[in-house]
Amino acid sequence: MEELHHITVSLCTYQRPELLGRLLEALERQQTGGLFTYSVSVVDNDRHRSGRAAVEAAAAKRIVQVTYDVEPEQNIALARNRAVRNARGTHIAFLDDDERPIETWLLLLYRTCRSQAAHGVLGPVKPEFPQTPPPWIIQGRICERKSYKTGTVIRRHSDARTGNVLFDRRIFASEPQPFDPRFGRTGGEDVDFFRRMMEKGYVFVWCNEAEAYETVPPERMTRSYHLRRALLRGMVVFRRSTPALKVLGIAKSLAAVAVYTPLLAVLAFTPGLFMRYLIKCCDHLGKLMAAAGLTVIRERGGDTIVQPGTARPDEAVRE
Repeated sequence: MEELHHITVSLCTYQRPELLGRLLEALERQQTGGLFTYSVSVVDNDRHRSGRAAVEAAAAKRIVQVTYDVEPEQNIALARNRAVRNARGTHIAFLDDDERPIETWLLLLYRTCRSQAAHGVLGPVKPEFPQTPPPWIIQGRICERKSYKTGTVIRRHSDARTGNVLFDRRIFASEPQPFDPRFGRTGGEDVDFFRRMMEKGYVFVWCNEAEAYETVPPERMTRSYHLRRALLRGMVVFRRSTPALKVLGIAKSLAAVAVYTPLLAVLAFTPGLFMRYLIKCCDHLGKLMAAAGLTVIRERGGDTIVQPGTARPDEAVRE
């Protein structure tokens, strides 16, 4: 009789104890169908251990095994690498600390992984609003991301992420640092990881039923947040590109801005669509600013600091 597989659900967290506690409660209710066992591993990227109390509260219930570790250097790639090292069993799943999976989440990912003989399975992350969002967010589908039919092979690394994913652990065997720490302060470490894995021939598929819900806090429901994020994302994407892709990117962005600018005038009285295309336009403007050597968005003395669990510049590229 084949031994049951074991899945480690890895959570990287940073100063979100309430959301982490909610996520741990959701993971206590995961269904397995008798096909596997699972445990939870938390890596706190806060050297002050802000997530420890939430983990201790979950561990005290003894419903599912929960372990806790700290990555003191604030770098999401280092936190993910520590999570991979701490994982045990045959599979590793990742969720962000502001997400909440449905009760069959892990079971659906596992079944898809096995039936499709895939090296990894991704699922959708849908927005969850703690308070009523402005109408333009709903009308423009600002917080929604791409989704695919179950079984679809994800062929572009830019369509992949670690916010809702199950991996066959064997893909990490030859990777001492699977997530590049150089991306840990600007974001994009997950996209870079998927790019390298796809180049090696690993196959990643989609499971559209394995839903997780991401909390959208009030500060992410403002126009300024989304426009600033789009500019920053464009700059980061351009700087990560190869020289050949930069040339192509400049041409595409010039053409896009030329198309979007008059379109925005037409959409001025449709707030949702107006914001959707203004965000797209800012994406391209960010790339053109980076090409011109301009940096208009800086944090902490010139570095763009992105903490684990926060919105990273590359996330909305997939929206």
